[in-house]
Amino acid sequence: MAEGDALGRVAKPRLYEQLVTLLLGYIESAQLGPGDLLPAERELAQRLGVSRATLVQALVALEVLGVIDVQHGNGAVLVYRPSIATVLKGLREHSNRLPEIVEARSTIEVKLAGLAAARRTDGEMEAIDAALDVMAAEIANGDRGLNGDELFHQAVTAAAHSAVLAQLMTFIAEMVLETRMESLGQPGRPEQSLASHRKIADAIRANDSQAAAEAMQKHIALVSDVDLLK
Repeated sequence: MAEGDALGRVAKPRLYEQLVTLLLGYIESAQLGPGDLLPAERELAQRLGVSRATLVQALVALEVLGVIDVQHGNGAVLVYRPSIATVLKGLREHSNRLPEIVEARSTIEVKLAGLAAARRTDGEMEAIDAALDVMAAEIANGDRGLNGDELFHQAVTAAAHSAVLAQLMTFIAEMVLETRMESLGQPGRPEQSLASHRKIADAIRANDSQAAAEAMQKHIALVSDVDLLK
C-alpha cells in the first residue's frame, strides 16, 4: 500500500483521536520501528488534509504518551510501536487527570513562588534568571523551550527553601512534564509562557510574595489552557 493510501483523510468528530489513529496506522503500514523518523510535519499534514497546527497537536499527544520523541532539527522519532487501543486509552486517561494536575500545581507552585520571593538568595535569583535565558535561547532557535521551562520551575522551587513542598513537586514531576509538553506545543505558547515567567521572576526579585504568588497563579491558568483533546 502506498504511503498516501495508508494515511487516508481525516473526518470529524474526535479529530485528534482520528489523527492519532491514522498516524499509528501509517507507522504500522510503513513498518517503522524504534529510532525511525516520521515524515516531515508539512508532508504529513498534506497527506492527512489538515493544518500543520492541528497535526502538531496530534504529535504532542503521542509525545506525551512516550510513543514518539520530537527532536528539534530532526523531527519526530518513533520510540515504540503501541496498539491503537492502548494509545486511545492512554489519551483518555490523561485527559481525565488534567484537572487534578492543574489543581495540584495551583496549590503547590503558587505557594512556592510566594516563599521564593521571601527567602531567595542572590545566587538563587541568578539561577532563576539563567533559566529564563536558556528558555529564551531555545525559543529563538525555533524550539519550544522545554528545558528552560523546567529549569525555571526547578529554580523557583529551590529558592523557596521548603523541603516538603520540593518533595511534592518531585512526586508530580512526571505529570507536570505531560502538561508542559502539551502547553508548549500550542502555537505562540512558548513566547507567552516565557513572558509569564519573567513576571514571576520580577516579583521574586522584588521580594514581593503576594505578587509572585499571583503571577504564578496566572501562569498556571495560562499554561493549563490547551486545545488537546477538547
